[in-house]
Amino acid sequence: MWRDEVVTYDVSRRDLTVLWRTLGDADAVHGLYYLVMHGLFRWSGDVDPLLVLRVPSVLAMGAAAAGVALIGERLAGPRAGTLAGLVFAVLPSVQRFAQEGRSYAMVCALVVWATYALTSAVGSTRAAGLTSAVAAQEGRARRAWWLYGALLLVACLLHEFAVLALAAHAVWVPRAARRRWAVASGAVVVFVAPLAVVSERQKAQVDWLYANPWTYAGAVAVCLLGAGCAASLRGRGVGGAPAGALVRLALPLLVVPTTLLLLCAPVKPLFVDRYVLYGVAGLALLLGAVLDRASRGGRGRASVAVVAAGAAVAALLPMTLHMRTPAGRLDDATSAAHAIRAAGREGDAVLYLPLRRRVWSLAVPGAADHLRDIALARSPAASATLYGTEVPAGVIARRMRAEPRIVLVTDPSGGRDEEDAREKAKRALVAERRFETCRTWRGRGARVIVYALPGHC
Repeated sequence: MWRDEVVTYDVSRRDLTVLWRTLGDADAVHGLYYLVMHGLFRWSGDVDPLLVLRVPSVLAMGAAAAGVALIGERLAGPRAGTLAGLVFAVLPSVQRFAQEGRSYAMVCALVVWATYALTSAVGSTRAAGLTSAVAAQEGRARRAWWLYGALLLVACLLHEFAVLALAAHAVWVPRAARRRWAVASGAVVVFVAPLAVVSERQKAQVDWLYANPWTYAGAVAVCLLGAGCAASLRGRGVGGAPAGALVRLALPLLVVPTTLLLLCAPVKPLFVDRYVLYGVAGLALLLGAVLDRASRGGRGRASVAVVAAGAAVAALLPMTLHMRTPAGRLDDATSAAHAIRAAGREGDAVLYLPLRRRVWSLAVPGAADHLRDIALARSPAASATLYGTEVPAGVIARRMRAEPRIVLVTDPSGGRDEEDAREKAKRALVAERRFETCRTWRGRGARVIVYALPGHC
């Protein structure tokens, strides 16, 4: 597990009352997901918790791949749909979040199926105006619009940035269906608004975000790849169907949510690829249509398309395998927890710098039970917070000076960017060089260091 998964693991297994209080303090944006996972952990009993944590994401991405294939079939034919579903399944971002215990795979699946429901709703709405069986078509259209709104609402409640899919859908919806789409999307916005208000009060949780030029450049490159695919399809048929409908749906789904988050950067950086993961469904649809068209251009072009697809899969294989190792995440919380368990002696002090690194000790229950957390005021569960609460800076400094041995759990930077008074006090006492370094464990994104006064190692 990495740190975000540990938060899922810890918060979801709390008593419902404590879980509800926790959401009032932090992570309300993931509240519904934690409640779903709480139910799964309660239901699963003694099943391996890591399996319970990740299986929902695996199943969700499988459902998303099926949804992408059905959208492609509806808009461009069976072959294009099948290829789009296969492309979706091998995309690196899909591979990553299919095996991660967070909400993003579920959100992606729900947005994809909401998009499929939207195509059904628009088709039924059109048919109602063209056929004599108006009542039957109206019934189908009404059910499809209800399904569209319900799926997108649940997606937004799992993570509110799913609401950006509405902006992408707005580009595609034809004039005849805009009134009904406006009603459905308006209802979604109204029901999501309370969550947005609560999460706005917790905006300090995204203070870590910054405008990373490499991340932004990668997002722009993916959008340009999609635009290039769309340009190659314009004016051409795909699988016997016009390509325009697929392009008008897929390209905005890829580009619009990403662009909206990127445009927030001058005011407040908010872009993280997982927040708009569902956009890759648009890229998969475009690539599937391109592969379909290429495979129909005679034996020579079909062979080139097969070779190119095989080469792309082979090129992605090292990245796919890398994602299945601890090095594929920002940190390895499980290894850090084992290092904490192995560090120090019974009764030694432990200090987390910064306090949110306390989450590493939660990856393995009881990992820090033999140590005394000298900065802790109330544990994460007792305080209904993600990382617990700590005593004032002066108390931390006094306790540190009284300890002959301290196990420091920190990140590679040693918390040097932390401005909180408590973190400054910890950092200052460590920098006084009163302590000798007895042993150091270095892992992915984490450090566990045993300090002691001279002669106490």
